[in-house]
Amino acid sequence: MNPAAPEILVPKSLADPGAVAARHALVEASPHLAPLRRLAERIRAEQDRPVPEADPLDGGVAARLLLLLETPGPATGRTAFVSRDNPTGTAANLFRFLAEAGIPRADTLIWNAVPWVIHAPGARNRAPRTGEIRAAQAYLPPLMALMPNLATVVLSGRVSQTLAPVLAKARPGLPVVAIPHPSPTYVCTSPEVPRRIAAGLAEARRYLSSPDDPGLPG
Repeated sequence: MNPAAPEILVPKSLADPGAVAARHALVEASPHLAPLRRLAERIRAEQDRPVPEADPLDGGVAARLLLLLETPGPATGRTAFVSRDNPTGTAANLFRFLAEAGIPRADTLIWNAVPWVIHAPGARNRAPRTGEIRAAQAYLPPLMALMPNLATVVLSGRVSQTLAPVLAKARPGLPVVAIPHPSPTYVCTSPEVPRRIAAGLAEARRYLSSPDDPGLPG
């Protein structure tokens, strides 16, 4: 994370176009994003679809926690970032849950199981198809290879959880935590959903608490 980057205290800060422009200005000065940007460019070329940037305020390739969502939502068309600061209910929930778990921002990289935009311009987001999920699996091992400090992966939602076998093969023994997706529609279905998200992130936080043995809860 860029040491000169501002601390973001409230969700949906990227609703401000000026904040979006400032965030993009940070990208070029963020060496911790450069390998991720090269991977995103490869995905764009091979899939011929937009791939939003990782957030420069997050940990990039230095992150110890990889949080996999499902697919970029419509807000990425306005910000071009995968970010907890996007102006959506899902991002706002994620902002709050991560803050409540006490997970340092510099320890996280937020990515998507299917990292490219799958919906048509102007259309509502949809669930990824089986072929899209299968195609996306090829990019997960290269992503993990860029992250030497990785201590745990959080799989958020059904689609990302289908990638657990790929994770296990790419990095045997890496702790994996499954949580519900933080979309407002799902979070509001039952009080049990936010409790499960909070419990899962608390578990992931424990994997970050033992620097001498990151594979074991601290």
